[in-house]
Amino acid sequence: MSKVLVCIDGSQYAESCCRHAAWAAGKLDASIEVVYVTDLRQFEIPFIADLSGSLGLQPYQSIMGELQELEQKKAEIVLEQAVQIVQNYGYTGDVVKTHKTGFLVDCLNELEESATLIVIGKRGENANFAADHLGSTMERVARAARKPCLVASRAFKPIDSVLVAYQNAEACNAAVEFVKSAPLFKGIKIHLVAVSPSDDESEALEDLKKAENALLEAGLTPTCQMLHGMVAQAIADYAKESSIDLLVMGAYGHSRIRHLIIGSSTTEILRDCRLPTLLFR
Repeated sequence: MSKVLVCIDGSQYAESCCRHAAWAAGKLDASIEVVYVTDLRQFEIPFIADLSGSLGLQPYQSIMGELQELEQKKAEIVLEQAVQIVQNYGYTGDVVKTHKTGFLVDCLNELEESATLIVIGKRGENANFAADHLGSTMERVARAARKPCLVASRAFKPIDSVLVAYQNAEACNAAVEFVKSAPLFKGIKIHLVAVSPSDDESEALEDLKKAENALLEAGLTPTCQMLHGMVAQAIADYAKESSIDLLVMGAYGHSRIRHLIIGSSTTEILRDCRLPTLLFR
């Protein structure tokens, strides 16, 4: 049986993650594993370090113990709330609760081994303080994940239409294969869109046609469109005009060095498109 892995924290994105997971698990006939990872960095902040110097070793150790107990209680509450959310949404399958300590990206290799799909929020617990930025944990997970990663937006809404952003690249071709075969998209209107990088769009059109034929052979009937302009803006505009509910695309096709120098189309699209996004590496 397939499994949907849901990565949550105490943020307002947790409910959206759980509802997206319930939707996906219902479509895939999958179980759900909800995972909460206690971030070690919260026990290493300067405030705690200052306390160790001002209070002395024994009071500091006592405070650390209390903080760890509180974190354990928080994890239990967050995980139990997650179970309630997926069940309230109508999911009746198995739900496993997992609590780990460390860093989510370091636990990912083990956690995703038996998963079909990973769900994570676009931002984390500091979302209100960095509304125009993506969560650093989300980006690390999306870059490291070997399984499709659904990045949940702030709120869930029923998914009736999907936009597949296409170019002839390995990650995008993996996305098309997933759309072809996964029951996740049965009964959902599919838009297949490419953005031409130049006035000469003949090669991009040929690639788009091949992707369209692959979907047609699978019994799907996509609406195809060739767009022009800046990739992120063109896709965001099309998604808004066509009332798209979910974006599907390849992710992070270049190195971190190139990302630092000239930016990332994936990051731009995730930031500009206020939609849940299914990423493929």
